[in-house]
Amino acid sequence: MVDVRTRVLILGSLPGDASLSAARYYAHPRNRFWHLVGAVMRQPNLPDFDYDARLGCLSDRGIGLWDVVKSGSRKGSLDAALRDVEGNDLAALIASLPDLRAIGFNGGTAARIGRKQLGDSVGPALLDLPSSSPAHAAMSLAEKTTRWLALRPYLGLS
Repeated sequence: MVDVRTRVLILGSLPGDASLSAARYYAHPRNRFWHLVGAVMRQPNLPDFDYDARLGCLSDRGIGLWDVVKSGSRKGSLDAALRDVEGNDLAALIASLPDLRAIGFNGGTAARIGRKQLGDSVGPALLDLPSSSPAHAAMSLAEKTTRWLALRPYLGLS
């Protein structure tokens, strides 16, 4: 979900089982993505919106979503189980987004795969964000939120 207005691109790795079943980004009920991005946008009730309204809010604020992995295999939803990974063409995507200012990698796997694909190319700022996944429970929601707020300046928010 990106369009020509995208200023901040948030890249996940590959949707988990709950998201694939629902055909929706971040559908697992314990995934904190919608809370985190809501805090970035100063829209704390974002998780309460229906899915289409959430996507509309992201788009209206210049936030796009995509994945670094085009295809792969894994048993379950853990990124550590990813095998046979084929990456998305991030360079082509970035080239199609004239207002892109920053890329936020949602978690370590997305950062590792995405940074490898992008190499040393000059372009938008690259930010490694703590994973919104419930599997990344070592960090509190408050600390994750603080780290995610680094996206605000790229959206024109302070």
